[in-house]
Amino acid sequence: MTDRLVDVDPTGENVAGEAPAAEPDAVTDDTTVHDDVELERTIGLVGGLAIGIGTMIGAGIFVFPGLAAANAGLAATLSFAIGGLIALLVALPTSELATAMPRSGGGYYFVSRGMGTAYGAVVGLGLWLGLMFASAFYLVGLGHYASAVFAELDVALSFNPVVGIGLLFGVALTALSIGGTENTAKLQNAVVGVLLVVLTGFLSYGVLDAVGVFGRGTVPEQFFSRGYVPVLSTAALVFTSYLGFAQVATVAGEIKQPGRNLPLAMVGSVLTVTVFYIVTIFVATSAFGADRLGQFGETAMVEVARDFLGLPGAVAILGAGLLATFSSANASILSASRAVYALSRDALLPRRASEINLRYGTPHIALLAAGGPILVLVATGRVELLAEVASFLHLIMYGLMCVAQIVLRRRDPEWYTPSYRVPGYPVVPAVGALASVGLIAFMQPASIGIGIVVMLVSYLWFRYYAGSVTLKGDV
Repeated sequence: MTDRLVDVDPTGENVAGEAPAAEPDAVTDDTTVHDDVELERTIGLVGGLAIGIGTMIGAGIFVFPGLAAANAGLAATLSFAIGGLIALLVALPTSELATAMPRSGGGYYFVSRGMGTAYGAVVGLGLWLGLMFASAFYLVGLGHYASAVFAELDVALSFNPVVGIGLLFGVALTALSIGGTENTAKLQNAVVGVLLVVLTGFLSYGVLDAVGVFGRGTVPEQFFSRGYVPVLSTAALVFTSYLGFAQVATVAGEIKQPGRNLPLAMVGSVLTVTVFYIVTIFVATSAFGADRLGQFGETAMVEVARDFLGLPGAVAILGAGLLATFSSANASILSASRAVYALSRDALLPRRASEINLRYGTPHIALLAAGGPILVLVATGRVELLAEVASFLHLIMYGLMCVAQIVLRRRDPEWYTPSYRVPGYPVVPAVGALASVGLIAFMQPASIGIGIVVMLVSYLWFRYYAGSVTLKGDV
């Protein structure tokens, strides 16, 4: 097999001195596969924040409180704070990488250009699969909330609504993304706006209730009621809540003014949702205590709202929970497809996956490659396992992104000219890498095992299919 050189300038510009790309070959009337066709930049700062916040606000607030409180008690607030700190330590160097390489593919693109094709292939395939696990987790969470709606209405169904509704929305969101990124972004902006209004009102009421303004004064129990180790194991579980900032980088090729908007969207979304998470756990444990809250499982927040505001509160949170899990799944499916698109552009997956539908301006084959396997994972209905496998694969990628940022600073190639530079270099990226990998030690053995298998399969695929691929500037 002869070597295949994939000549792609990380900045997105033609390499100086090279001839322009050839005219694209038409695959059909509506599609093309060649490198000179780029995804249109249609996502502004608000859209970038909506992708980040919309992905992260779903599971963290509407699915995890009951599970987290059962594991760590009130100290689950610290678990979310730890997750937010690690996410921030990674978001800062990722922002630098993204402004130097504002291309679709996110972590895969950064690692492949900083550390070489083999690392990039493992990260890229792991990112694709990790986002599929995350998307399935969000869709199962959506199914739980939809099931709660039917229960509230006293409607009996002949099928399992958790899995059935998750599958239905998986198909619908994939079709929506094929119809155009701009449509997806508009929907995401609207959903996130409604969510923030509902949550701000609900949590403000909850905090005032907890401190006694409304007469109850139900500030919760002892902080470390479950001990210290569960704080870290819970942080590992809930880290899926913080995958959204990296998904902003995954669609960097579609962000307007990337030098300004990428860092603001990534760092801003992490800070915003961390505050929401911490306040949510405080309010929820104030209402019931950790033991009872844990008994409510994935829809614990519905019971918290019912306790505060009766049936209207329960209905409002049911609606918000549906919107939040919908929003998370929507953004994750979009990002998973961009990982496939970037891998295909670099010939690490079949080139057909980088076809762009010229009617809609979207990579429709990549979207189908992301959406199809997600449906299989949704059918398992395993919430915690899906969440932790997604966290494992992303934490590996986050650690390698931090290392890639250090490597590129030291190599200082001509094309590496980021408009944003991480403060505290090299300490911040080094600590971010160590913290990301260190959190894996507190995951369930099954999640670690599945994650390792995914990485091994990714490496074997690289050796079998793309071992001869050399990216321009490969180390």
